[in-house]
Amino acid sequence: MIENYNIPFWIYLAVVSLFVGGAMKKILACHLSVGPTLVAWLGATVLVERLWVVCLPAMLLLVLLAAMGCIYSRSRTAQLPNLPAQGKAVFITGSRAEGRTSHHRSDRGGEACQHLHSLASSRFRHPPHKRSNQNKKFCCLWGLVNNAGVCVNFGEAELSLMSTFRGCMEVNFFGTVDVTKSFLPLVRQAKGRIVNISSPAGDQPFPCLAAYGASKAALNLFTETLRHELNPWGVRVSTILPSSYKTATSTNHAYWEQQHKLLLQSLSPALLEEYGEDYMTETKDLFHSFSEHANPDLSPVINTIVKALLSPQPQARYYAGPGIGLMYFIHSYCPFSISNRFLQKLFLKKSLVPRALRKQSGLDMNLGLHNNNNEENNKNVVFTLFILS
Repeated sequence: MIENYNIPFWIYLAVVSLFVGGAMKKILACHLSVGPTLVAWLGATVLVERLWVVCLPAMLLLVLLAAMGCIYSRSRTAQLPNLPAQGKAVFITGSRAEGRTSHHRSDRGGEACQHLHSLASSRFRHPPHKRSNQNKKFCCLWGLVNNAGVCVNFGEAELSLMSTFRGCMEVNFFGTVDVTKSFLPLVRQAKGRIVNISSPAGDQPFPCLAAYGASKAALNLFTETLRHELNPWGVRVSTILPSSYKTATSTNHAYWEQQHKLLLQSLSPALLEEYGEDYMTETKDLFHSFSEHANPDLSPVINTIVKALLSPQPQARYYAGPGIGLMYFIHSYCPFSISNRFLQKLFLKKSLVPRALRKQSGLDMNLGLHNNNNEENNKNVVFTLFILS
Protein backbone atom coordinates (compact mmCIF):
# COMPACT_ATOMS: atom_id res chain seq x y z
CA MET A 1 0.00 0.00 0.00
CA ILE A 2 3.00 2.27 0.43
CA GLU A 3 3.49 2.27 -3.35
CA ASN A 4 0.21 4.18 -3.74
CA TYR A 5 1.75 7.29 -2.21
CA ASN A 6 3.77 9.78 -4.21
CA ILE A 7 6.43 10.09 -1.50
CA PRO A 8 9.24 7.59 -2.23
CA PHE A 9 9.87 4.67 0.05
CA TRP A 10 13.36 5.93 0.96
CA ILE A 11 11.82 8.92 2.74
CA TYR A 12 9.79 6.56 4.89
CA LEU A 13 12.90 4.49 5.55
CA ALA A 14 14.92 7.60 6.47
CA VAL A 15 12.25 8.82 8.90
CA VAL A 16 11.98 5.48 10.68
CA SER A 17 15.77 5.04 10.73
CA LEU A 18 16.25 8.50 12.22
CA PHE A 19 13.58 7.82 14.81
CA VAL A 20 14.99 4.44 15.86
CA GLY A 21 18.63 5.59 15.62
CA GLY A 22 18.00 8.62 17.81
CA ALA A 23 16.18 6.47 20.35
CA MET A 24 18.99 3.92 20.50
CA LYS A 25 21.57 6.67 20.88
CA LYS A 26 19.65 8.16 23.79
CA ILE A 27 19.36 4.74 25.43
CA LEU A 28 23.07 4.01 25.12
CA ALA A 29 24.09 7.50 26.24
CA CYS A 30 21.82 7.59 29.29
CA HIS A 31 22.59 4.01 30.43
CA LEU A 32 18.90 3.31 30.87
CA SER A 33 17.38 -0.10 31.35
CA VAL A 34 17.41 -1.38 27.79
CA GLY A 35 14.43 -3.76 28.00
CA PRO A 36 11.46 -1.52 28.90
CA THR A 37 12.83 1.51 27.07
CA LEU A 38 13.47 -0.44 23.88
CA VAL A 39 9.98 -1.94 23.99
CA ALA A 40 8.48 1.54 24.37
CA TRP A 41 10.44 2.94 21.44
CA LEU A 42 9.69 -0.05 19.24
CA GLY A 43 6.01 0.38 20.04
CA ALA A 44 6.23 4.02 18.97
CA THR A 45 8.03 2.95 15.80
CA VAL A 46 5.27 0.47 14.96
CA LEU A 47 2.72 3.22 15.57
CA VAL A 48 4.52 5.52 13.13
CA GLU A 49 4.62 2.71 10.57
CA ARG A 50 0.90 2.01 10.98
CA LEU A 51 0.12 5.70 10.54
CA TRP A 52 2.17 5.63 7.36
CA VAL A 53 0.29 2.65 5.96
CA VAL A 54 -3.24 3.39 7.16
CA CYS A 55 -3.55 7.13 7.70
CA LEU A 56 -0.82 9.48 6.47
CA PRO A 57 2.76 9.15 5.35
CA ALA A 58 5.09 9.59 8.31
CA MET A 59 6.84 12.55 6.73
CA LEU A 60 3.59 14.41 6.18
CA LEU A 61 2.50 13.61 9.71
CA LEU A 62 5.73 14.98 11.18
CA VAL A 63 5.51 18.11 9.04
CA LEU A 64 1.90 18.61 10.13
CA LEU A 65 2.77 18.23 13.81
CA ALA A 66 5.73 20.61 13.46
CA ALA A 67 3.56 23.20 11.71
CA MET A 68 0.92 22.94 14.41
CA GLY A 69 3.56 23.38 17.10
CA CYS A 70 5.00 26.46 15.38
CA ILE A 71 1.55 28.00 14.95
CA TYR A 72 0.70 27.32 18.60
CA SER A 73 4.01 28.77 19.80
CA ARG A 74 3.66 31.89 17.66
CA SER A 75 0.07 32.39 18.78
CA ARG A 76 1.10 32.24 22.45
CA THR A 77 3.97 34.66 21.80
CA ALA A 78 1.69 37.05 19.94
CA GLN A 79 -0.83 37.05 22.77
CA LEU A 80 1.79 37.77 25.42
CA PRO A 81 3.70 41.03 24.79
CA ASN A 82 7.01 41.68 26.46
CA LEU A 83 7.08 43.07 29.94
CA PRO A 84 7.79 46.81 30.20
CA ALA A 85 11.49 47.57 30.61
CA GLN A 86 10.96 50.83 32.46
CA GLY A 87 11.99 50.68 36.09
CA LYS A 88 13.77 47.31 35.80
CA ALA A 89 17.42 47.27 36.86
CA VAL A 90 19.67 44.65 35.25
CA PHE A 91 23.22 43.80 36.29
CA ILE A 92 25.41 42.37 33.51
CA THR A 93 28.77 40.89 34.40
CA GLY A 94 31.85 41.19 32.27
CA SER A 95 35.54 40.67 32.79
CA ARG A 96 35.90 43.82 34.91
CA ALA A 97 32.53 43.71 36.61
CA GLU A 98 32.95 40.06 37.53
CA GLY A 99 36.29 40.73 39.13
CA ARG A 100 34.94 43.63 41.18
CA THR A 101 31.95 41.66 42.47
CA SER A 102 33.54 38.30 43.15
CA HIS A 103 34.52 39.21 46.70
CA HIS A 104 30.92 39.88 47.75
CA ARG A 105 30.14 36.25 48.37
CA SER A 106 28.99 36.85 51.94
CA ASP A 107 26.75 39.82 51.05
CA ARG A 108 23.07 38.99 51.20
CA GLY A 109 21.43 42.37 51.71
CA GLY A 110 22.24 46.05 52.05
CA GLU A 111 25.94 45.88 51.15
CA ALA A 112 25.20 44.07 47.91
CA CYS A 113 22.59 46.68 47.11
CA GLN A 114 25.05 49.54 47.74
CA HIS A 115 27.69 47.84 45.62
CA LEU A 116 25.15 47.42 42.83
CA HIS A 117 24.42 51.15 42.82
CA SER A 118 28.14 51.96 42.82
CA LEU A 119 28.58 49.93 39.62
CA ALA A 120 25.44 51.20 37.91
CA SER A 121 25.53 53.15 34.67
CA SER A 122 24.86 56.90 34.53
CA ARG A 123 21.32 56.24 33.26
CA PHE A 124 20.39 54.35 36.41
CA ARG A 125 17.90 56.11 38.67
CA HIS A 126 17.51 55.06 42.28
CA PRO A 127 14.05 53.52 42.75
CA PRO A 128 11.90 54.72 45.64
CA HIS A 129 12.78 52.92 48.85
CA LYS A 130 10.23 50.80 50.62
CA ARG A 131 10.62 51.12 54.34
CA SER A 132 9.87 48.36 56.80
CA ASN A 133 9.96 49.15 60.52
CA GLN A 134 11.30 52.58 59.44
CA ASN A 135 14.90 51.40 59.43
CA LYS A 136 15.28 48.79 56.66
CA LYS A 137 15.87 49.73 53.07
CA PHE A 138 15.36 47.45 50.10
CA CYS A 139 16.36 47.81 46.48
CA CYS A 140 15.07 45.79 43.55
CA LEU A 141 17.19 44.02 40.96
CA TRP A 142 15.08 42.58 38.17
CA GLY A 143 17.73 40.80 36.14
CA LEU A 144 21.19 39.28 36.49
CA VAL A 145 23.04 38.43 33.28
CA ASN A 146 26.18 36.36 33.86
CA ASN A 147 28.15 37.20 30.75
CA ALA A 148 31.67 36.97 32.16
CA GLY A 149 33.70 34.15 30.66
CA VAL A 150 37.17 33.34 29.41
CA CYS A 151 38.97 30.76 27.32
CA VAL A 152 42.44 30.76 28.86
CA ASN A 153 44.02 28.61 26.16
CA PHE A 154 43.18 25.91 23.64
CA GLY A 155 44.68 22.56 22.79
CA GLU A 156 44.36 18.87 23.58
CA ALA A 157 43.57 17.98 27.18
CA GLU A 158 46.97 16.32 27.58
CA LEU A 159 48.70 19.48 26.39
CA SER A 160 46.60 21.84 28.49
CA LEU A 161 48.18 23.10 31.69
CA MET A 162 46.39 22.68 34.99
CA SER A 163 46.38 26.46 35.28
CA THR A 164 44.25 26.51 32.11
CA PHE A 165 41.65 24.21 33.67
CA ARG A 166 41.65 26.16 36.93
CA GLY A 167 41.48 29.53 35.16
CA CYS A 168 38.45 28.52 33.10
CA MET A 169 36.67 27.03 36.10
CA GLU A 170 37.45 30.03 38.29
CA VAL A 171 35.83 32.56 35.96
CA ASN A 172 33.28 30.57 33.94
CA PHE A 173 31.88 28.52 36.83
CA PHE A 174 32.97 29.72 40.28
CA GLY A 175 32.75 33.38 39.27
CA THR A 176 29.18 32.90 38.02
CA VAL A 177 28.19 31.01 41.16
CA ASP A 178 29.76 33.70 43.33
CA VAL A 179 28.02 36.62 41.64
CA THR A 180 24.70 34.75 41.50
CA LYS A 181 24.76 33.99 45.22
CA SER A 182 25.64 37.62 45.98
CA PHE A 183 22.69 39.17 44.15
CA LEU A 184 20.17 36.35 44.35
CA PRO A 185 18.32 37.84 47.37
CA LEU A 186 17.64 40.99 45.35
CA VAL A 187 16.45 39.02 42.31
CA ARG A 188 14.22 36.83 44.49
CA GLN A 189 12.64 39.92 46.00
CA ALA A 190 11.76 41.24 42.54
CA LYS A 191 10.74 37.79 41.22
CA GLY A 192 13.09 38.59 38.36
CA ARG A 193 15.30 36.80 35.90
CA ILE A 194 18.73 35.17 35.82
CA VAL A 195 20.36 34.69 32.41
CA ASN A 196 23.60 32.75 32.06
CA ILE A 197 25.62 32.97 28.85
CA SER A 198 27.03 29.52 28.22
CA SER A 199 28.37 27.75 25.13
CA PRO A 200 27.62 24.68 22.99
CA ALA A 201 31.09 23.50 24.06
CA GLY A 202 29.52 22.70 27.43
CA ASP A 203 27.24 20.11 25.83
CA GLN A 204 29.29 18.85 22.90
CA PRO A 205 32.92 17.64 22.66
CA PHE A 206 34.55 20.43 20.71
CA PRO A 207 38.14 19.41 19.93
CA CYS A 208 40.91 21.32 21.73
CA LEU A 209 38.44 22.98 24.14
CA ALA A 210 38.44 20.50 27.01
CA ALA A 211 39.15 23.07 29.74
CA TYR A 212 36.67 25.62 28.42
CA GLY A 213 34.01 22.99 27.69
CA ALA A 214 34.32 21.41 31.13
CA SER A 215 33.73 24.78 32.83
CA LYS A 216 30.71 25.47 30.63
CA ALA A 217 29.33 21.99 31.31
CA ALA A 218 29.49 22.73 35.03
CA LEU A 219 27.76 26.06 34.38
CA ASN A 220 24.97 24.37 32.40
CA LEU A 221 24.22 21.90 35.17
CA PHE A 222 24.31 24.67 37.79
CA THR A 223 21.87 26.72 35.71
CA GLU A 224 19.46 23.81 35.25
CA THR A 225 19.52 23.07 38.98
CA LEU A 226 19.03 26.73 39.81
CA ARG A 227 16.06 26.91 37.45
CA HIS A 228 14.26 24.14 39.34
CA GLU A 229 15.12 25.54 42.77
CA LEU A 230 14.03 29.12 42.04
CA ASN A 231 10.81 28.28 40.23
CA PRO A 232 8.74 28.33 43.47
CA TRP A 233 10.13 31.83 44.18
CA GLY A 234 8.89 33.14 40.84
CA VAL A 235 12.42 33.62 39.49
CA ARG A 236 12.98 32.43 35.92
CA VAL A 237 16.42 31.15 34.92
CA SER A 238 17.55 30.81 31.30
CA THR A 239 20.63 29.65 29.44
CA ILE A 240 21.77 31.30 26.22
CA LEU A 241 23.90 29.24 23.84
CA PRO A 242 25.47 31.54 21.23
CA SER A 243 27.22 30.55 18.05
CA SER A 244 30.67 31.84 17.11
CA TYR A 245 31.07 35.60 17.50
CA LYS A 246 34.04 37.93 17.38
CA THR A 247 35.10 39.31 20.74
CA ALA A 248 38.01 41.41 21.90
CA THR A 249 39.66 38.38 23.49
CA SER A 250 39.21 35.95 20.61
CA THR A 251 40.80 38.37 18.13
CA ASN A 252 43.67 39.40 20.42
CA HIS A 253 46.51 37.69 18.53
CA ALA A 254 49.18 39.01 20.87
CA TYR A 255 47.51 37.28 23.83
CA TRP A 256 47.21 33.94 22.03
CA GLU A 257 50.80 34.12 20.78
CA GLN A 258 51.93 34.69 24.34
CA GLN A 259 49.85 31.77 25.59
CA HIS A 260 51.25 29.58 22.82
CA LYS A 261 54.84 30.40 23.78
CA LEU A 262 54.05 29.78 27.43
CA LEU A 263 52.62 26.39 26.56
CA LEU A 264 55.67 25.38 24.55
CA GLN A 265 57.96 26.40 27.39
CA SER A 266 55.91 24.52 30.00
CA LEU A 267 55.64 21.16 28.24
CA SER A 268 58.09 18.39 28.95
CA PRO A 269 60.60 17.64 26.16
CA ALA A 270 59.18 14.13 25.74
CA LEU A 271 55.60 15.37 25.30
CA LEU A 272 56.70 18.14 22.95
CA GLU A 273 58.59 15.57 20.89
CA GLU A 274 55.61 13.23 20.67
CA TYR A 275 53.15 15.91 19.54
CA GLY A 276 55.53 18.14 17.62
CA GLU A 277 55.76 21.91 17.63
CA ASP A 278 54.38 22.07 14.08
CA TYR A 279 51.25 20.21 15.19
CA MET A 280 50.64 22.66 18.03
CA THR A 281 51.35 25.67 15.82
CA GLU A 282 48.78 24.44 13.30
CA THR A 283 46.19 24.26 16.09
CA LYS A 284 46.94 27.87 17.02
CA ASP A 285 46.71 29.04 13.40
CA LEU A 286 43.41 27.20 12.87
CA PHE A 287 41.97 28.82 15.99
CA HIS A 288 43.04 32.25 14.69
CA SER A 289 41.41 31.52 11.34
CA PHE A 290 38.21 30.34 13.01
CA SER A 291 38.00 33.46 15.18
CA GLU A 292 38.68 35.73 12.20
CA HIS A 293 35.71 34.25 10.30
CA ALA A 294 33.39 34.57 13.30
CA ASN A 295 30.35 36.81 13.14
CA PRO A 296 31.15 40.39 14.26
CA ASP A 297 27.46 41.29 14.69
CA LEU A 298 26.48 40.60 18.30
CA SER A 299 22.88 41.74 17.86
CA PRO A 300 21.43 38.16 17.88
CA VAL A 301 22.92 37.58 21.33
CA ILE A 302 21.77 40.99 22.62
CA ASN A 303 18.24 40.46 21.30
CA THR A 304 18.12 37.03 22.90
CA ILE A 305 19.21 38.46 26.26
CA VAL A 306 16.45 41.06 26.06
CA LYS A 307 13.95 38.36 25.18
CA ALA A 308 15.01 36.22 28.16
CA LEU A 309 14.73 39.22 30.50
CA LEU A 310 11.39 40.60 29.32
CA SER A 311 9.45 37.64 27.97
CA PRO A 312 6.44 36.77 30.17
CA GLN A 313 7.30 33.07 29.74
CA PRO A 314 11.05 32.81 29.07
CA GLN A 315 12.44 29.58 27.70
CA ALA A 316 14.86 27.41 29.61
CA ARG A 317 17.32 27.54 26.69
CA TYR A 318 17.87 29.93 23.83
CA TYR A 319 19.95 29.36 20.70
CA ALA A 320 21.52 32.67 19.63
CA GLY A 321 22.90 32.63 16.12
CA PRO A 322 22.68 30.57 12.96
CA GLY A 323 23.50 26.86 12.91
CA ILE A 324 23.12 26.15 16.63
CA GLY A 325 19.82 24.34 16.24
CA LEU A 326 21.24 22.14 13.48
CA MET A 327 24.33 21.43 15.58
CA TYR A 328 22.22 20.23 18.51
CA PHE A 329 19.99 18.18 16.21
CA ILE A 330 22.99 16.34 14.77
CA HIS A 331 24.45 15.86 18.25
CA SER A 332 21.18 14.50 19.66
CA TYR A 333 19.96 12.22 16.90
CA CYS A 334 22.91 11.20 14.75
CA PRO A 335 25.49 8.53 15.63
CA PHE A 336 28.49 9.70 17.62
CA SER A 337 30.81 9.10 14.68
CA ILE A 338 28.81 11.51 12.50
CA SER A 339 28.37 14.19 15.19
CA ASN A 340 32.05 14.08 16.16
CA ARG A 341 33.15 14.33 12.54
CA PHE A 342 30.75 17.24 12.07
CA LEU A 343 32.35 19.11 14.98
CA GLN A 344 35.86 18.41 13.69
CA LYS A 345 35.03 19.68 10.22
CA LEU A 346 33.16 22.68 11.62
CA PHE A 347 35.69 23.83 14.21
CA LEU A 348 39.26 22.72 13.47
CA LYS A 349 40.08 21.14 10.11
CA LYS A 350 43.46 19.74 11.04
CA SER A 351 45.74 18.33 8.37
CA LEU A 352 48.55 17.17 10.67
CA VAL A 353 48.62 14.38 13.20
CA PRO A 354 50.99 14.25 16.18
CA ARG A 355 54.61 13.62 15.27
CA ALA A 356 54.77 10.26 17.05
CA LEU A 357 51.81 8.99 15.03
CA ARG A 358 53.42 10.22 11.83
CA LYS A 359 56.59 8.32 12.64
CA GLN A 360 54.60 5.25 13.58
CA SER A 361 52.61 5.46 10.36
CA GLY A 362 55.81 5.76 8.34
CA LEU A 363 57.31 2.81 10.20
CA ASP A 364 54.20 0.72 9.58
CA MET A 365 54.32 1.56 5.88
CA ASN A 366 57.99 0.58 5.71
CA LEU A 367 57.27 -2.66 7.55
CA GLY A 368 54.39 -3.37 5.21
CA LEU A 369 56.56 -2.83 2.14
CA HIS A 370 59.29 -4.97 3.69
CA ASN A 371 56.83 -7.79 4.42
CA ASN A 372 55.44 -7.61 0.89
CA ASN A 373 58.94 -7.87 -0.53
CA ASN A 374 59.68 -10.87 1.69
CA GLU A 375 56.48 -12.57 0.57
CA GLU A 376 57.36 -12.00 -3.07
CA ASN A 377 60.86 -13.41 -2.48
CA ASN A 378 59.43 -16.45 -0.70
CA LYS A 379 57.05 -17.07 -3.58
CA ASN A 380 59.93 -16.88 -6.02
CA VAL A 381 61.96 -19.29 -3.92
CA VAL A 382 59.08 -21.77 -3.68
CA PHE A 383 58.42 -21.48 -7.40
CA THR A 384 62.12 -22.06 -8.17
CA LEU A 385 62.26 -25.10 -5.90
CA PHE A 386 59.15 -26.48 -7.56
CA ILE A 387 60.70 -26.12 -11.01
CA LEU A 388 63.98 -27.72 -9.86
CA SER A 389 62.17 -30.64 -8.29
